[in-house]
Amino acid sequence: MRISLTTFVHKILKASFALALCLFGMIVSGAFVRAQTSDASAQQTSPQQQTAVANPQASLAPAVARSSELACGGFIEFAPGGNYLEIIGGEEEQEQRVYADGDVVFINGGRGQGSYVGQEFSVVRPRGQFTTRLTNKRGFLGVYTQEVGRVRVTEVKEGVSVAVVSATCETILNGDLLRSLPQRVAPTQRAETEFDRFADPTGKQTGRIVLARDGRELVARDQIVFIDLGAEDNVQAGDYLTIFRPAGTGNITRFRDEEIALAASGGFESDRFRGGKFSNQAQRVRRPNQTGVYGPTVTTPEVRRRRPPVPRKVVGEMVILSVQRRTATAIITRVAQEVHTGDYVEIQ
Repeated sequence: MRISLTTFVHKILKASFALALCLFGMIVSGAFVRAQTSDASAQQTSPQQQTAVANPQASLAPAVARSSELACGGFIEFAPGGNYLEIIGGEEEQEQRVYADGDVVFINGGRGQGSYVGQEFSVVRPRGQFTTRLTNKRGFLGVYTQEVGRVRVTEVKEGVSVAVVSATCETILNGDLLRSLPQRVAPTQRAETEFDRFADPTGKQTGRIVLARDGRELVARDQIVFIDLGAEDNVQAGDYLTIFRPAGTGNITRFRDEEIALAASGGFESDRFRGGKFSNQAQRVRRPNQTGVYGPTVTTPEVRRRRPPVPRKVVGEMVILSVQRRTATAIITRVAQEVHTGDYVEIQ
C-alpha cells in the first residue's frame, strides 16, 4: 500500500502533537501534586514552629553568669561548718605541690568516712574572718572563703580516696578543704531598659560593696563582688540591685577642693595701661552690689554647702547569685563607669 509524502508528514505531525499533549499533562499533574504536598506540610506545622521561623531570636534568655562564675565566686560565711576532708597529696607529689585540671590527688577520707566512687566535692580555701569599715554592721561579717576548684572521687580505700581534679579556678594546694558541691542556678538575664544614671532612690534596703573577688578594688561587668546584705536582710538569689554613690564622691586620689584666687585689694591692672581690676584669676564676690570688688567670695565648697540635695550618681547594676547569713555574692551586670569597693547598693 503506497502512502503519499503529504499523508506521511501529516501523520507524523499528528503523533508529535499527541505526544506533546501527554507530556504537558504529566508536568501539570506533577506540579499540582507538589503544591498539594506543600500545602499539607504547611498545615501540619504548629503555630509554635511558625513563630520560631518568623522570629528566630525567640529563645530562652541567657543566664547572667557562666558556670565558672557560679563555681568560683566564693562567699563570706558567718558560721562555717566543720571541714574534715582535705587534699593531702597527689600522685606526682615527688615533684608537684600544686594541682590543676586532670591531676590525681589524695583525700583523707575513704570507706570509713562514707566516700564513694563518683562523689564530687568543691575545693575551698578559707582566708579568715572578714571585717571592714565599709559596713554599718557590727562585728565580723563572716569567714571569707575562696572556691578554687572541684574534684571527683575515682577510687576509694579504707582511709583515703583517690580523686581527679575536674575543674579549677586557680591552682589547688595541699591542705585545701573539701565541701559538698553547691547547687546553684544562675538567674536569667532580663530585658535591658534605658540606663537612668540619676534614678531616684526606691526606699528599699541599702548596703555596700565590701569586697571583690581576687582582691580587686575597681571592677567591671561580669565580675564578682560581695555585699553586706544577706539572709538577715531578706535578700534572695536573683534580686537585682542598683549600684550608686553620692555626688562628688568616688575619686581615686585625694586633693583639696579649693580655688586659688588672688586678693582684689591691689587690683590686676598694670600701672601704665590700667587694664582693669579683673582677670581670670580674680576672686568672685558674693554680693557685688553691696561690697564692690571686696567682701565675701564665692567658692566651690561654699556653693556645695548651701545647695539643695542633688541626684545621686548611678554607676551600675548587679544581681545576687548566692546568699549567706550576713552577706551575699553578686555579679555586675551593667556599668555606666568603673565600680569600686565602697559603692552603695540598693534593692530594686
